[in-house]
Amino acid sequence: MDFEWSEATRLWVLNESGIDFLRVADSLFDGRPILTVPSVRAGEERFLSVLCIEGNFFAVIWMWRNGVVRIVTARRARDGEEKRYREIFGQADR
Repeated sequence: MDFEWSEATRLWVLNESGIDFLRVADSLFDGRPILTVPSVRAGEERFLSVLCIEGNFFAVIWMWRNGVVRIVTARRARDGEEKRYREIFGQADR
């Protein structure tokens, strides 16, 4: 799977929160349970995916663009997002 992103955004998110798009991209479609919901913005079809990486929950906003997954941003999952994930998938251990 191919990924792309704004390098300026990746560096800003990495500096502000320590979350690297490289890390979440590798985990987004590796077969682990993820909770994905549509997140339409400005007429674009985007998705919010909540996933667990090494016991930490992350939310990734992404979209399909020309057959490539474009990561818009990533952040720590909010409490409600983590709670919903756990309701569906139980305890995460990956």
